[in-house]
Amino acid sequence: MKPFHLPRLAAALIMASTTASAMEVEVTPLPRILPDGIVAEGRNDILTAWLSTPTERYAHGALGDTIEAAGISVVLKDGTRLTLELPENAVFEDRYPRLVDLDRDGRDEMVVVKSTLSQGAALVIIGVREGQLQILAQSKPIGRANRWLNPVGVGDFDADGQIELAYVETPHIGGTLRILRWQDDQLVEVYAEYGFSNHLIGTPEMGLATVLDTNGDGVTDLVVPNTSRRILRVVTFKGGTFKELAQVPLSAPVLRLMTQYKDLKALIAVLANGRTAGVRFK
Repeated sequence: MKPFHLPRLAAALIMASTTASAMEVEVTPLPRILPDGIVAEGRNDILTAWLSTPTERYAHGALGDTIEAAGISVVLKDGTRLTLELPENAVFEDRYPRLVDLDRDGRDEMVVVKSTLSQGAALVIIGVREGQLQILAQSKPIGRANRWLNPVGVGDFDADGQIELAYVETPHIGGTLRILRWQDDQLVEVYAEYGFSNHLIGTPEMGLATVLDTNGDGVTDLVVPNTSRRILRVVTFKGGTFKELAQVPLSAPVLRLMTQYKDLKALIAVLANGRTAGVRFK
């Protein structure tokens, strides 16, 4: 470290101390977030949301450790703080809630993976109803402990005017892409296709797939790796029919898919060989 760094650091600390003493600061204890958890931001009634109350009661370790969440917590736009705790036989086997207005009522819903000790993973929708966090709907669980699913995204995948949810079931042992629709208190499967994977077992990175209108037809497509993660499969369910629009071969398995370039219909894929690949759809 060069000598001039120390005085600059000391000056910064003095400035911070002076600033802090000149204002009133309120520190409010909040439920603990997961060690690798991510705070999500809402656009409607929910300000922030996160998975809380770390626990080791479900020792699967799909995301790299055996610490999962026993609860989910939110801060609403009006400052109200709410937490939903799961029973002893369940956890949120996830890193963050995905906030979206699924029923278009002006309120945020949260999409998250819930796992039970005997039935494995299911996809659930949670929202604020009557001043409390409630599970509004859930999918049929996989049916066996230590079996997991990884969400892909939400969108109107078949162009019928309704929002669907997509995930890959068992991405580590032969994955099935499943498309669900919210009906009453259930998430009902409407489409399923085999041959996909959007996660590497034992790693925290969940973003290996995305949703994007790749061909500009106004219908949301899905970009999901194949089972080896060496090919990006671009698929659509437009009109209620599954169709593969393209296959994008990669030089190594994908480790992360970044979607900062949706307006350009472009993605960046981080690969296992240390290389990065740009993918643009024309």
